[in-house]
Parts: sequence; structure tokens; C-alpha cells
Amino acid sequence: MEFDVIHFEALGAEAEHLEHETVRCIESGLLPPDHKYLITPETLNSYIESSPDISLPRIITIKTHSRIPDGYLQGTRKSIITRSAGYDHVEHLAQCANIASLREYCVNAVAQTAMKFIYATSGLMNHYAEHTTVFDRKSCKAFKELGSHLVATVFGVGKIGRRIYDLAHANGLTVQGVDVRAAELNSQYGGNVNFISKSEASASSHIIINAMNLTRDRNSPYYNVGYFSREFFESTRHPVIFINVTRGEIASEEVLLEMYAKGRLYGVGLDVFSSESEFATLLATGEYQGTRYAAAAELVHLSMTRSGNVYVQPHQGFNSDIAAESKAVEALRHLTGWYRKGGSGFDEQLPYY
Repeated sequence: MEFDVIHFEALGAEAEHLEHETVRCIESGLLPPDHKYLITPETLNSYIESSPDISLPRIITIKTHSRIPDGYLQGTRKSIITRSAGYDHVEHLAQCANIASLREYCVNAVAQTAMKFIYATSGLMNHYAEHTTVFDRKSCKAFKELGSHLVATVFGVGKIGRRIYDLAHANGLTVQGVDVRAAELNSQYGGNVNFISKSEASASSHIIINAMNLTRDRNSPYYNVGYFSREFFESTRHPVIFINVTRGEIASEEVLLEMYAKGRLYGVGLDVFSSESEFATLLATGEYQGTRYAAAAELVHLSMTRSGNVYVQPHQGFNSDIAAESKAVEALRHLTGWYRKGGSGFDEQLPYY
């Protein structure tokens, strides 16, 4: 059977929401009445391997573990929706395919994850939890009380970053932003964001939140692999709290562990890691010793044993109940827009900037 669209890597609640939203769009006339679709938990690559004679449709949706075969991009221009807020795994294909990502669904969920880490790190959550086991109040350290005396800098003030900015401000922090697109965004936001330079941020920040999309293209003005370097953290005036909720490659775990050990980082909150799928496999097998993943594993250890002001989680920022439903809604919005344009492309697609 040939399909009009295949949704790959659709698991659990996400698959259920995709099914429900597809039926709703068919019933409301946003999709053709004979629209044929498949929702599968398999990656694109495993699906092709198990069904080598399959004819892939002109439009597919994927997540980050699917790799687009060269053969698929030949002939009629194809369209790809990545059901992720990030798009670094497909941005290299923007010249030969129509590509859209989900830029709305996880804004609140990721921003609230950043706030969760702010409270945990500034509040020395692990330290207090450890002392609670023996109800030792006398030797508890003083934590950082949130207020205007603490300066939080959001790096990457797009949709997610702007929401983090607003939540941090609502929690009493003095907030500022760093973004290479500051002039454009300043106009878009009506001058309501205090944009500063990276060097100004290193001199004034107590809390740094990374909300940038990852750009791997070295020729791009947005290239940011290893953006938060040893030199950057060593230049900060205060020992800072560092929180990363978008992509691990922007801040190397080796650098973070080294800076935490040196006292340059007061606390660390990570929702993401570099090369996450490979790291997850090695962490599960314990075979990370002697690899570049050892530092990441040590950060996990510090968090799990409550032996450091370090907090980690397996990329849960996108998994709120509302975000799971919103992901399907936005994916289908792109799909219905593609049909409305006669399959020529999406209303909003790469390159975004």
C-alpha cells in the first residue's frame, strides 16, 4: 500500500495525538477524504530496511534518529517535517528539500524546564535533600534567593528563549538576552528585551541559560558548536549557574565538568547532552570509560548521588502533557499547509534566518 504521508518515530502519546489530529483534519476538510497515512514507531531507516520495496511518499515526518537516504531526495522535490523544535539534523538538506520544524509546541514546556533547573541549582536542592535524610539543619549552606540582585542571561532569544526571559523576570530576576539577531528581534519584541553582548554577559551574569538552536555549519553566522568554552567561563566575573535546555553540543560536558570542579560554575542543569543516542547506549552499558562521554557520565553521577549541585534529566523538556498534544497539532498544521500550497512547500520552512 502506498501512503500520502508516513510519520516515523511516533511513540506512545505522540502517536495517539497524531492519529486523533489526522482524523480531525480529514473530517474538517483540511486533508483529503481519501488521505492515506501511516504512523509508525520505527525510524525511517529501520522501516526501509524491513520494507526494502516500499515507495516513500513525497512528504514524511521524522524525529532526530532518522537519517534521510540520498536516493529519497532524487527526482520530484520532497518535503520533510521534523517533529522537533531543533532542526540541526536536517538543516544541511534545506537546499534540496522543503523542511519545516515545530517551533511552537514546546515553548512553555522547555521554558518551565529551565525554571525548574534555576530553582534546583540556586536552591542547592541536592545539598538540602542529602541533609534531610538525617534532618541536619545546622550545617546546611545558605542558598541563593531569587531576586533582582541576581542577573540571568538568556542566550538565544527566539520563541523558547523569550518565554524563559519572561518567566525569569516574573520570578524576580534581572534578565538580559544575547542573540546574534538582536537588532531584528529588538524590533519584533518592541524593545522589551534587554539585549547585550556576549562579553557583557560574562561580566554581569549569575545565571546563564542556553536556549539557542544548534547550528553545525561553520560557514553560518549562527555556528555555535562549543559556543560556551573554557575561555568564556573563565572570563565570568561570578561563579555562574549554567543551564542548557536545547542542544548539548553547544556546551561540551568536558568543559562543564572542568569548570564545575574549578569552582567557575556554581551549579549545572542539563536537559540535553552531546550525541545523546550514543551517550545513552554507553551509559546503559557502562562502557563510557576512556571516551569523550566520561565527563557527561560523571555529571550524571554527581546528580544521581546528590554529591554536587548538578541536575540532569533525559531531555524531558518536550514531554509535558500539553506539549505532546501540541506537537501533533503543529505537525498537522504544516501538513495541511503543504496540501493547501499544492505540495510546493510549507508556509514556514528552512532557512528561517
